[in-house]
Amino acid sequence: MKLIKYLFVALVLGTFSSCSDYLDKQPDDMLTLEMVFNDKTRTEDWLAGCYSSIPDPLWSGAYGLGQNGLGPLGDDVAPSTGWEKFGWNIVAKQTGNWSPNSGDGHGYWSLLPKRIRTALIFIENVKPNAAQLVTEADVENMKNEARFLIAYYKTLLVEIYGPVPFNPDKLLSGGSSNEELMAGQTPYDEIVNWIDKELLDLSKKLPASYSDKKKFGRATSIMCLAVRARLLLFAASPLVNGNPDYKGHVNNKGVELFNTTYDPQKWVRAANACKELIDAAHAAGHGLYYEYNADGSIDPFQSYQNMFFKKTTEGNKEILFARPDCNINEINRHATPRGCAGNGGYGITQSLVDAFFMENGLPPIVGYNTDGSPIINEASGYKEKGFSTAPEIRNTKWIESQGDGKVTLAGTYNMYTHREPRFYISVLYNRAWYRSENRTTRFMIGEWDGGPTHDAPQNGYLLRKTIHPDHEVRNGVFPYYPGILYRLGEAYLNYAEALNEANPGNPDILKYLNLIRERAGIPQYGSGAGMIPVPANQADMREAIHRERRVEMNCENIIRYFDIRRWKQGEKFLNGPFYGMNFMGEKVSDDDKDPKAFFTRKVYQNRVFEKKHYWFPVPQSEMDKNPNLVQNPFWK
Repeated sequence: MKLIKYLFVALVLGTFSSCSDYLDKQPDDMLTLEMVFNDKTRTEDWLAGCYSSIPDPLWSGAYGLGQNGLGPLGDDVAPSTGWEKFGWNIVAKQTGNWSPNSGDGHGYWSLLPKRIRTALIFIENVKPNAAQLVTEADVENMKNEARFLIAYYKTLLVEIYGPVPFNPDKLLSGGSSNEELMAGQTPYDEIVNWIDKELLDLSKKLPASYSDKKKFGRATSIMCLAVRARLLLFAASPLVNGNPDYKGHVNNKGVELFNTTYDPQKWVRAANACKELIDAAHAAGHGLYYEYNADGSIDPFQSYQNMFFKKTTEGNKEILFARPDCNINEINRHATPRGCAGNGGYGITQSLVDAFFMENGLPPIVGYNTDGSPIINEASGYKEKGFSTAPEIRNTKWIESQGDGKVTLAGTYNMYTHREPRFYISVLYNRAWYRSENRTTRFMIGEWDGGPTHDAPQNGYLLRKTIHPDHEVRNGVFPYYPGILYRLGEAYLNYAEALNEANPGNPDILKYLNLIRERAGIPQYGSGAGMIPVPANQADMREAIHRERRVEMNCENIIRYFDIRRWKQGEKFLNGPFYGMNFMGEKVSDDDKDPKAFFTRKVYQNRVFEKKHYWFPVPQSEMDKNPNLVQNPFWK
């Protein structure tokens, strides 16, 4: 029996890298549970292992932007289509080329239940250790941390797969019944309700922050409320709130897995959860991150850029939940132009370029014609054709400008001029100033940063947001910054959206929407001087909030992809031709009739999104193991 216990502990510890050294022990030196939990360091290592599957929002894991992340499934980031042959299966998913047999690329279906199990074992076995100064209070807090991780990992599962097998707080063993070991899926709302209750309870037991800097990233009451608020917003949205497409989708016991009757109270619950988060965050000292110009005005360029790079110890109180260690090198390397020693193919889409507001706060483009050409909002002042004759000077200390607030150079394609600050922080376009190499970018065929190689932007743009301004791939310089999973700016927009559905006309909607626009450096909604008209009704306000989310949260891990899914707009935004600039262009020209002109809209990829793609399929390998599972809707 003891041998079985040895092997079991080795198996569990082998599921997380921070404790992999245990597996190097000889059989006569294997650790038992008693040995682990009688030692403070090993106990803390076990808990660290429970934390190890918090996703990397910058690169690896399902939340990241890398080859196994879900970020590229939205319509903002665009990895080089040529990377598919190098193992980037996410490109195949963009074009609909996947199935239940494709495998669980991010591994969540098989990985997260193991991590949940390690947390349950921890809760069952952790104990005070007076000799090593582990107190009852320490044990209670660590148990609550483990409880948070269980609820969080369940949240990750339901966000991607919807209904999943659900034994929230029961540690199964070899003596468990077959029904427990081979459980079918539990209805979506039942899982959400349990997570809601669990996270709310934990928010009253975990601290709002830790004085010990080494505990940055450990579970807090604010993290509980942040995860809860985002989940309840998802649960109130059209995909899972009254969606008739899922009527008749039942588990192995014949129980409906989705409630297909619309419930307006779900929006009320989401709005309340968002407000509870905001109030608690404010009480704990959180706020939007700001930097200021010499005249005391907000510097929107520096504020928006450095919100991603400044640590909490440097005054960044916008971070609510972050992973301290992320694959910084890879995200910076892939978005660095190839002429600067980078991989040079991690871009953003033309539709995201089009989404950013103009300097006057108005959207430049309000739709597209059937041929893909834009329908221009004449009131915005947007001009797509032609090139600027003088540089643009703004009131900013933005480090990436060429000095004296010069945010664009003379000769810049007009599409990129007079845009809002968030555009310049997020988008690296052809002929933009690139400070680290003291030159402009060169994305045309045959140029330093251009094709025809796969390591060049296939649509004429590279990602700039979340790429550290001081990184230097050529010299191996990658400054540290945490990976943000939840931040206060999102909480403001979540609240505005939920409140607009639950209580349209509530003044808090404009209040929190305008706080985002103020920090962004664009006119706010209102009737005062310099403001733009308030959206006329609930539908117009919904559209305004959606537009603001698209810009403010662009390229931040899975947020845009999840927004499109929960709004049930995948067929609208993720199906059909995707545009960029002419990758094969070799002329600084915007002549649509010249195939060698670079600055013309061209299709670089045709994406496919069908009704089944709203949820990931249950991996066929798991279906084969467990006959009580049912495949997700429309994947059968």
